[in-house]
Formats: sequence, structure tokens, C-alpha cells
Amino acid sequence: MKKKLKIAGISLLILVALLIASPFIFQSQIKDMVRNYINESVNAKVTFDDVDLSFIRSFPQANVTLDNLTISNVAPFENDTLAKVQILSLDMSIKELFKNASEEPIIINSIAIDNAFVNLKTNKDGAVNWDIAKASNTPTTDNNSSSDGFVFDIENYSISNSAFNYLDETNNTIFKITNLNHSGNGTFSGDVSELDTKTEANVTFSMDGTEFLSNNSLKLDALIDLDLTNSKYTFKENKALINDLPLEFKGYVQLIEAGQDIDISFENPGSTFKDFLAVIPKTYAKNLDNVDTSGNFKINGIIKGQSTETTIPTLDINILSDNASFKFAELPKRVENININVEIKNDNGIVDDTYVNINTLNFKIDQDQFKSSATIKNLTKNMLVNANLDGVLNLANLTKAYPIELENELKGILKAKLNTSFDMNAIETNAYERIKNNGSVSLSDFVFSSADIVNPINISKASINFNPGTITLDNFIATTGQSDLNATGSINNLLGFLLSDKKLEGNFNVKSNIFKISDFMVEGGSKAPINQSTEPATALKIPAFLNCTIMADAKTVYYDNLILKDVKGSLKIADETAQLNNVTSSIFNGNLSLEGLIDTKTAKPTFNMNVGAKNFDIAQSFNDLNLLQALAPITKALQGKLNSSINLSGTLGEDFTPLLNSISGNALAELLTTKIEPKNKQLFSLLESKLNFLDFSKLDLKDLKTKLSFNDGQVSVNPFDIKYKDIKMTVGGSHTFSNTMNYQVVLDVPAKYLGTEVNNLINKINDAAVNDIKIPVTATISGNTLKPQVTTDLTSGVKNLTSQLIEIEKQKLINKGKDKLTDVVGNILGGNKPKDSTSTQSNGGVKDVLGNILNGNNTPKDTTKTTNDKPKDQVKDAIKGLFGKKDK
Repeated sequence: MKKKLKIAGISLLILVALLIASPFIFQSQIKDMVRNYINESVNAKVTFDDVDLSFIRSFPQANVTLDNLTISNVAPFENDTLAKVQILSLDMSIKELFKNASEEPIIINSIAIDNAFVNLKTNKDGAVNWDIAKASNTPTTDNNSSSDGFVFDIENYSISNSAFNYLDETNNTIFKITNLNHSGNGTFSGDVSELDTKTEANVTFSMDGTEFLSNNSLKLDALIDLDLTNSKYTFKENKALINDLPLEFKGYVQLIEAGQDIDISFENPGSTFKDFLAVIPKTYAKNLDNVDTSGNFKINGIIKGQSTETTIPTLDINILSDNASFKFAELPKRVENININVEIKNDNGIVDDTYVNINTLNFKIDQDQFKSSATIKNLTKNMLVNANLDGVLNLANLTKAYPIELENELKGILKAKLNTSFDMNAIETNAYERIKNNGSVSLSDFVFSSADIVNPINISKASINFNPGTITLDNFIATTGQSDLNATGSINNLLGFLLSDKKLEGNFNVKSNIFKISDFMVEGGSKAPINQSTEPATALKIPAFLNCTIMADAKTVYYDNLILKDVKGSLKIADETAQLNNVTSSIFNGNLSLEGLIDTKTAKPTFNMNVGAKNFDIAQSFNDLNLLQALAPITKALQGKLNSSINLSGTLGEDFTPLLNSISGNALAELLTTKIEPKNKQLFSLLESKLNFLDFSKLDLKDLKTKLSFNDGQVSVNPFDIKYKDIKMTVGGSHTFSNTMNYQVVLDVPAKYLGTEVNNLINKINDAAVNDIKIPVTATISGNTLKPQVTTDLTSGVKNLTSQLIEIEKQKLINKGKDKLTDVVGNILGGNKPKDSTSTQSNGGVKDVLGNILNGNNTPKDTTKTTNDKPKDQVKDAIKGLFGKKDK
């Protein structure tokens, strides 16, 4: 006995060892088998990480698992992902592993799929991306055999944690299933069998931009009869929940050569109005346990006919409710007198003839009654709409009757009496003659607030009138913060904006007594110093949907620290840009004009602007405008008036002010009736101390004109001339936006301004021509506007002038000496009589002037005295002096 047990134990151990070891023996074979089958079966790129074989996981069957299976399309859907499956697990009999798939089909008994994503698509040409099977030359003779390779004799299957997408570009249909968990059990081997399925998922369905299901929760328990011989699938016991709306359905779907033959009917088994609330997505429906309802709600439908390439089944779907009401326990208001009568019909199977009749959709909240009806035809092509609205709605009651989560409370009275008739093609092509609107919509005492705006917007009155071809804004009176608005205008395509992707077009006149920019700007933007280029965290954007012209007229506009009066002009908004035209205003006791473009299409908004300033008060404008301070910081020390034209472009910050280091452009400035303000003249005081002949308080800058250009944070000033008395000054140079200066002032200075010594020389020369002599003096200005530095070359200039004066006098005496030399020699050596009694004095005067200039003798001789010097010595000294010779 012990020996038998021992043998049995050893045998069992060997069997377990074989079960563990065998997968390693067959794994390579299985991997090659799968790869060969895939390559022979599909026109697609298929990859997988590994194939795992186990005899224990599904014992007594073998289990084959593929990891990270990916199927990618080829043309015309090249590189699109058709499917990704994290785990694909197949169970089969162990004997199937010993078959050759190319000779004998391998039978699969169970499939399990985990974490899969399937992406199905039909393009505009009608091609589908799931048609990837290669054509087989072997005819199918068995329902259980699809082709040589694998046969599916399924006993159970499951799909868990998966998603499914379907996009049909031919009719803009989108069908999405997420969080899909589905399982089925049954026997597929017989001609007739039964399949028991359980499904949970979230479903989204939209057609041509209209969303019919929005992430609705779906649960379905279905028992299905499978008639595989006739390809007919009959629904027996079926219960579904769409959100919390119960549905029961019956009927069948049968595959036919042309498509499918469908005969299905459905209805909600209950009839309470709570069933209607249950179909609303849970995000909006909240908790329905504490809702008190009255009245009935019924939904039923029949879908019957053939679905082929040219037809659809006929439709007869009805949604009905009569005199229903509901009230949430935690809210004070009740919604009552609810009447719903909606039909979705198709009578002939032609898809274009599907239509929706909203015969009645009415409700009442408190004393406010709202009624509506509509007919929508030709759903899949050029949709035709005829709708009517009539009612009054106190917006504050919405949150008191239904648990809508809003950031801020709604207030206001909405009144509407409107009927409209149009087709979608007319809206898309702006064929206004086919858009029939009549009626009006008004809003009063409306209050709206949001985290995206600084102050609540209070609309005291707004009314829109609808007429065939035109929509007019009769009035729009509103306030926010300290700002007021009063607008009128016309809107060209309101329906195109609301129902299609068209832009909102119109022309508006906007007036305001007080308009504060800060009332419309979210606080928190940083103010950067003018020498920094701080980038905006989130820049403001001009809405892409706007295409309109605004004529503005504002009495007073407050922009940061600026006060603009009588602002007028036009603003053309289109393509995320704003074009300013003929904008004028009064500011700084002068006039401002603006022309230019602001572009917010890019991440960093840009601008290109022409700015005109006329009769600006210099002190005020340079104190309040950083731009002017940056362009001409020295001008801040002046008083008077300024004319200027500036062309500039650059980048805007988050508060729509220019980032100074980004701007470039040029400017022309003209100063009017200008004088220097003493308390702001540090630079001018330094110049006066270096050039003591200047007094800037007497400087006349009237009619001064100058040009400047700026780029990369540096301003270059073209040389310009100014006049101080009879001194011409030429000023030019550059500075940076950080106020580092590099300027030169070149002065043509008459000799008479250069000190006592120079003036003494001029007086001794006693020649009018000397008074016309001017020397250039250069003053270099550096440092910055707060601590300027001034250097000059005045000292060297005076030395040069002194040399010039001496040279002039020498040349003068040389020329004069040549004429008188003969007379002098004759008088002294030849004994000639003097021509007059002043001859002696004249000889002495020449010698004295020469002596005074060349020897520095400042005491003039008394020409009335008689000299005791010998005549020969006098002549000798005079000749030596004239020719610059000295005794050795």
C-alpha cells in the first residue's frame, strides 16, 4: 500500500511538473502560430509584446494570453489605431495545441478581453477602418468555421474595463461607450442556442452636432435566442436602465443579404414623472430620492423595417407627459403644469424623411408660464426648423426649483414671444431671405457675476426685436462697477451663431458717461518696471466668434491713472483682432488720436499703433505716461506744450499695456511755449556749472522739432539744433529704457563768452573781426536721469582760442609793420622829419601793443612821456618783436 501511494505521489508530482514545464516547451510554437495566423488573415499592422501559455490557469484547458496587442490601419486610415488590448486571453482544449492551424482549425472555447480600446471610423467617402480581413479562397462550409486557422465554439466570453468609439463622417454621427463591462454565457455550437448577457457602460450619442445621450449610465440584462442557421437574434427577457429610467424591449434583429431586418418595440414599464427626471444625466439630475412628483410620463416606440445602404427602419417613438409636476425637498419652488408631447417619426424608411414634432413643451414656475413648440424636418441634410416660444421666466426661480450648481446667483426677468422658421443651409450661407423671424426677447433687472469678471454686470434693460432678415438691439442699458453702458445696434446672424459655428456679426453704437477699464479687468496682474519685459501669465483674448463694428462715444474713460475725456471712434473686431479707427480724446489739456491694430491670435498679443498728441501738457503727460518717460526722460524737466506723432509696435502685457522692452518704432516731437522747470533741472544745473555762460532759464525751446527711433530697449535721437542767445547748440545721442544716457551737446561758442582773459585779449586786439570767432565746445552727458554726469572740453577750447588770438595779432602787426617799417627806420636813422606831431607816439604805440601782448605787460605806457631809449635799440627791439626773434 505504501509503495502504491509512493508511486501515485511521484506520478502526481511528475504531472504537476509537466503542467508547469510544458508551457515553456510549447510557447515558441504558440507564438509562431499566432503570428502566422495574424499575418495571413488581416491587412493591418499587428504587434504584441508576448504570448503566454498556461495549463494551470484554466485547467483542464490550456490558456493562451497575448499582452499589449495593437492593431494599426493601413491606407486610407494609415497610422490610425483600430484597437489596443492590454490582455487577450483564449481558452482551448490542450489537444488544440498540437494542431497545425494552416491544416486544421483550432477550436476556441472562451475569450476574455481586459482594458481594450476599439476605434471604429467611417470616412467621408464611406470607407470603414475595420474592414481589414484578407479575402479567403477557401469557401466556408461550417457555421463554426470562419476560415482555416481558428474556429470559435464559445461557451463564455467577457469584456472588462474597456471603451468603444464610433465616428461616421458621412453624417457626423458619434457613438461612444466608456467603462464597458460585458459578459455572456451560452452555447454557440448548435443551430439554435441561448445567450445570457449582462452589460454596464456609459453611453454618449450625437448626430450632426445634436447630443441625444451625454455620458448616460446604461445597464442591460438580456436573454437572447440565437438562430445561427437563419442569423436571427430574438430578445426574450430584457431589462434596461438608462440612468434610472427603466425600459423593457422585445423583438428581433435578423441578418439578411442587404443588411438587417429589425422589428423591436420598447416602453417604460412605469408611468411616473420621476422616470423622466431619471433620464437626465446624473451630473444634472442630482439625488432623485427626495423628489416629489405628480402626473404621468410615458415613452414607447417601434423600430421596424430593413436597414440597408439606402433605407432605415421606420420609426414611431413617442414621449408623453400630462399635467406633471416635481419639487425637490430642499428647494422652495415647484415646477408644475408640465406638458410634453414629442414625436420622432419616419414613415417610409427614407432617412431624409425623419422628423421630430415637439407638439407641446410647457411648464410653469411660480407665476411664470413658459410655452414652446417646434417641428424639425430633414434631420440628416438641410435641416428645416419651425419653432415658437412664448413665456416669462424669473431666472432667480431656476435655482429655487431645480438644483443647478452655479458659481453665482442668477437674477432677472426673461420675456420671449418669438416664432422662427429657417433651414440650416440658409444660416450657413447667410441667405437671410430664407430666415423668417418675428417677435421679441427682453431681459430686465438681470444680474450676472462670475470669477472671470471683476464686478457683477447689472443689465437694467435689454431688448431684441426679430424681423424677417434683421435682428435689432433696441436697447442695452447696463452698469458694472462704476461704469455704465448704453448700446443699440443690429445683429446679422444670431441663429447662425447659436446653432452653427458661424461668427456673431453686427454693428453697434455704444455710449457711456463713465467707463473704467478696471471694472472689466481681473485683478492680479503684475506691474513690471519699465526696464523689464515681464511676460503675461494669461493674456486677454479677443473672442474668435466676434465679427462686428462698434462705434464708441464715452464722456470719461479711466484707464489706470489716466483720465480721457470725450472718447470717440470706431472699433472693428474680427479674427481675434481689434482695428481702431479715428479714435480721438481729450487728455493732458490737449488732444489724443489713435489708429492701429491689436492682435490676440498668438499666445502673446501684439499691437501696431499710430499715436498723435496735440498740445499735450508736458508736465502732466510725462508724469502719467511711462511710454513718454521712456522715450524722452529729459523732457520731464520741461514745462509747456507738446505735439508728437508716434508709430510703434510690440507686445502687450496681461493688462493690455505695452511691454516697453518689446516695442520698436519712431516718433516726431515738437515743443511749444516751453521752459525748464527749476525743481526738475538737475541735468541742466550740471550743464550750467560746467558752462557758466549758459542760463537755461532763458533758453527758448519754442518750435523745437526732433526725430527719434527706438528698438530693443534703446532710443536714438537724431541731432537737432537749439539757440541760446547767439550760441548754436546741436544735441544728439541715445538712451535706454533703463535710463542710461549717452548724449553729446556741441556748442558753437563766441569767444566773448570764454572768460576775462580771453576778453582782455579781444579788447587789446581791438578788431571787430575778432568778435566773430567761435569755437566748438562738446558737453558729453552720461549716467542716468536720476544721477546724470556731464563732462566738457571747454578748457582745451579756451587754450586753442588764446593761441588763435595771438596768431591773429601777430599777423596783423606783421602786415602793419611792413607798411610802416620804412618810415620808422627813416625817422630814426635817416633824420627824416616826422609827418606829424604824433609820429613819436605812434612808434611807441606799436612797440607797446607788441610788448603788452607778447610779454604780458598789462600796464600801458604813458605815451606823453619822452623815452630815453636809444633809437637803434627801439628799432631793433621792434623788428625782433615783429618777426618773433629774441636776443641770444
